[in-house]
Amino acid sequence: MYVQDKVAIVTGASSGIGLATAKLLSKRGAKVTLASRSKSKLDELAKELKDSLAVETDMIDERSIKNMVSAAFEHFGRVDILINNAGRGYDTFVEKINPTQYQELFQLNIMGPLIAMQEVIPIMRRQGGGVIVNISSGTSFMDIPNLGAYSSLKRALNGLSLTAREELAKDKIVVSVVYPYMTATNFGKNIMGEDGPRSEVPDDPIIPGADPPEYVASKILEVIESGVAELPVHEWMRDLR
Repeated sequence: MYVQDKVAIVTGASSGIGLATAKLLSKRGAKVTLASRSKSKLDELAKELKDSLAVETDMIDERSIKNMVSAAFEHFGRVDILINNAGRGYDTFVEKINPTQYQELFQLNIMGPLIAMQEVIPIMRRQGGGVIVNISSGTSFMDIPNLGAYSSLKRALNGLSLTAREELAKDKIVVSVVYPYMTATNFGKNIMGEDGPRSEVPDDPIIPGADPPEYVASKILEVIESGVAELPVHEWMRDLR
């Protein structure tokens, strides 16, 4: 799908990969609904991006997610693209995973994308098609100590996405998965763990070897345009499967 004049929803649009993706889609002529909890950042971004709409959204809250999709549809009259990007990490040993925190992470990393998909699918079906891109992680190919909680949920997202791809093919709704590598964003600041978020980590740290978010955004655009089922952001990552 070419994004010119298409309507896209990008979750987690106030920073990192979501911000870079929203900017790239807008630059290519898409009309973008910007979704995150950071209303002030979204409002500033909406001033910058032509034909954009800022919708304060909590991807843990079902009603908020439904409002996001309905606001986009009511404003633009259609929804062509959904980018499920919002997410959070968790860094601790499996034996120390806090069940309450894990459930919260499940709500954000699995239920949030699922509800958003369920809301856009009927709209896309009536329109004759659409594109859904779910942002997973390269860690879902790996067994890395301390990342069991996070990678397990990303693996679940992979399975959910690829099953939906098969189910929705007849409706011309293309569901794809993108697998980022380490990305230079403030993702590490909000990682959950035994002591909660790592508030001491600065915004946008420079991580040696990390990809800029703009690079990942270019891969997301590639998936939208090509319709491939899965895309690791680096070829060497395919050997991890």
